[in-house]
Amino acid sequence: MNLINESQSQQLSPFPGACPEIAGEAIAWLSWLAAERRCSPHTMEAYSRDLRQFTDFLQNHLGGPASPVSFLGLLPADVRAYMASRRGEGVGGRTILRSLAALRSFARHLERAGKGKAAPFSAVRSPKLPRSLPKPLSAESAVRTTNVAARAGDPREHWVLARDAAVLSLLYGAGLRISEALGITRGDAPIGQVDSLTVVGKGRKTRSVPIISSVRQAIEDYLAACPYPLPAQGPLFVGAKGGQLSPRIVQLAVVQLRGALGLPESATPHALRHSFASHLLARGGDLRSIQELLGHASLSTTQIYTAVDSTRLLKAWSAAHPRAR
Repeated sequence: MNLINESQSQQLSPFPGACPEIAGEAIAWLSWLAAERRCSPHTMEAYSRDLRQFTDFLQNHLGGPASPVSFLGLLPADVRAYMASRRGEGVGGRTILRSLAALRSFARHLERAGKGKAAPFSAVRSPKLPRSLPKPLSAESAVRTTNVAARAGDPREHWVLARDAAVLSLLYGAGLRISEALGITRGDAPIGQVDSLTVVGKGRKTRSVPIISSVRQAIEDYLAACPYPLPAQGPLFVGAKGGQLSPRIVQLAVVQLRGALGLPESATPHALRHSFASHLLARGGDLRSIQELLGHASLSTTQIYTAVDSTRLLKAWSAAHPRAR
C-alpha cells in the first residue's frame, strides 16, 4: 500500500538514472519508512535524494539505468567508488555516512521483496567520523539569548522579538530541538499553571518535559504581543505574515544575536539544547534524567556531555590551580 500522498511524492527526488522497477520499489520503500519506521519528511527527502544521486552515479558507472539485478549485483568496490566520487565533490563524512545508511536500507528492502541479496552494501565499512564535542554557551550567554531586552536596537517589531525569545527559551529552558519547539500547537502552549509539555521528537517518539516559570512567562509575553489569531490546532509560533515559522528564521535570529551579544560562531539554536544538558550535568543532574529530558534513545548519546564537563573542569583547573602554571 502506497502511504505517500501526492504532495509528498512531488517533493521526493525522481530517479532518472534507474529503471521503472527501481523507481517503483523506491516509492514502496519510502512508504515503508513513513509507516513502519516513522521517519520524518525531512529524513525521507534526504534518503530519496541519496538514492537518486546513487542511481545517477550507477547510470554512468554501469553504462545504463540501474535495475534490481544490477543494483544488488554490485561489488563492494562499486560502492566504495561512489563514496570516493562523493568525497571528490567535497561532500563531508556525515553526509556520506547517511547516504550509505540510506542505500543499505533500500538494498534490504529489495532483499525483502525477493530481488536478491543486499550483501555488497553490508560489506562496505562505514566512514569514521572525527569525534566532536558539543559546544555549549556559558550560562550567562544562554540566558541573555532568551531576554527580549538583549535585543535592544533590533528594528524588527516587538512581537517578533518576543517570539524569538520564547522559542529560544524553550530550547535552553526545556532542552527542545528547534523542530520540536516549532511543532507545538497553540492549544498545547505551556502557559499559566501548565508546567509540562508533551513533545514529539525523532522517530515521532513522545516525551514529557517540565516547563519552568520563566519559559512559560516568555511564551505568555509572546502571545500577548502576537497580532495574529492563533487557532488551537495551528502552530504556536508564526512568521511575520502569520504562517508557520521557519527554522531558518530562528537560525538567522541567533546569527544576529552573535554580533549583538558577542557570542562565538558556535552559537546556534542547537547549541542552546547542548547548553541545557551541559549546565544540568554541571549542577549535579542525573545522566539518566537528562537522557529522558533530551529524548535520546541511547544513554551513550547523552554521555558525551560528561566529556564536555570534564573538558570544562580541566580548563578551569589549568587556569586557576597553582600546579598548572
